[in-house]
Amino acid sequence: MPNCLFCRIANGEIPADKVLETPDVVVFRDINPQAPTHVLAIPRRHVPAFSALGPDDGALLGKLAEALNRVATQEGLSDGYRVVCNNGPRAGQSVDHLHLHLLGGRDLNWPPG
Repeated sequence: MPNCLFCRIANGEIPADKVLETPDVVVFRDINPQAPTHVLAIPRRHVPAFSALGPDDGALLGKLAEALNRVATQEGLSDGYRVVCNNGPRAGQSVDHLHLHLLGGRDLNWPPG
């Protein structure tokens, strides 16, 4: 998607503080962090939202999870972290490209919002 912010980050057209790249996933630091560690994991392939995932996307979700687990280890989050996926504007999704938030490095209260 040529106008998608996250597609442009994944393609290297827009700079980002990338912490991990694989053939299928890019993980980069959030520009408005809500915790000492706050990164976003996105698929390189444009998927507009979690609800757009289909029965053939299980492997993609596994790759996103694997990438976030690697980053959590790199960032020293062995004492805990949170993974969040907002789906749609009422849930706070502000970019129409599937992304998972990894937050850690401080106590995270419940409920979150």
